[in-house]
Amino acid sequence: MSASIDQNRQTATAFYEMMFNDCDPRRAVELFVGADYTQHNPHVADGKKGFIEYFERMAREYPRKTVSIKRTVCEGNYVVLHCHQVWPGGDEYAGIDIFRLDSDGKIVEHWDVLQAMPKSSAHENGMF
Repeated sequence: MSASIDQNRQTATAFYEMMFNDCDPRRAVELFVGADYTQHNPHVADGKKGFIEYFERMAREYPRKTVSIKRTVCEGNYVVLHCHQVWPGGDEYAGIDIFRLDSDGKIVEHWDVLQAMPKSSAHENGMF
């Protein structure tokens, strides 16, 4: 049975909160990732092991980082998260994470883009 769009949204947001804010990528992978995991971020090794190693290191180096999900967009087995990241030292980023889920509702693929929050803007619309 295929997971619903709402189930996929819940899975992607729970995964992201656990791996990023709770600093527990190993548990996030155990609960929410399928048998195979394809990574498209060039800084993170492919597969579940590469993901866990990268984000466990990030959790040790930046334990006070936070992310807030501003919106989600879902279509079929894809979930897009539009997020605001705040890092120790004051660096802030606007990010988009795209997850593909399998028919069991498990995350199996990831893409992302990240943009530093600008100090000034040509408009007053903001990043979110």
